[in-house]
Amino acid sequence: MKSLLVATTNKAKLAELMLGLKKLEQKRLKVFSLNNLSITEEPEETGKTFKENSLLKAKFYAKISGLPTLADDGGLIIPALNNEPGVKSRRWLGREATDKELIDYALRRLHPTGEIRIDRTAYLETCLCFYDPKTKKQLCEQEKIKGLIAEKPSGRPTLGYPYRALFIVKEFNKYYDELTDEEHKIINHRLKALKRLVIKIETVLK
Repeated sequence: MKSLLVATTNKAKLAELMLGLKKLEQKRLKVFSLNNLSITEEPEETGKTFKENSLLKAKFYAKISGLPTLADDGGLIIPALNNEPGVKSRRWLGREATDKELIDYALRRLHPTGEIRIDRTAYLETCLCFYDPKTKKQLCEQEKIKGLIAEKPSGRPTLGYPYRALFIVKEFNKYYDELTDEEHKIINHRLKALKRLVIKIETVLK
């Protein structure tokens, strides 16, 4: 039976990725998480792009586990803030920052004097990368959602995804956190990228 390591410490993200990997599991692929393998090490994310960091993480955990590995990197892009927080989305205020602290900081940066910026365009971006340590094969897929930063956070924040509480999805004119399950499936950028990547992974893990 073929194996695949899903390398993320974010429980919400892991659940989402596992959902997108069901097709491979049905084809007798054994999927492991970092917790399953008692892996606690973390790489230094030195990449300047989501793709660089995603591939860096995939290679790091593949080397430790010896297994083909799937990793991702992504975050919030706000053009009005020179594309911050970008690759530092989770580390904008340091690793220990809470979701609420990140939400509050983003709003302070956008409204430093209490005035609302005219351009509140934003993007949620992701890059998923697969790496096989035996064949050195690497595969990546990227996707993004365009939206707006709200003037205040939603009342239904999703643990582990702080910026969803600020992100208004233009397609539905709703906070990301307030999308229905069906609406979420339609716009979910991570699952869109994963769907394309799974097709490629199938061909290399045969």
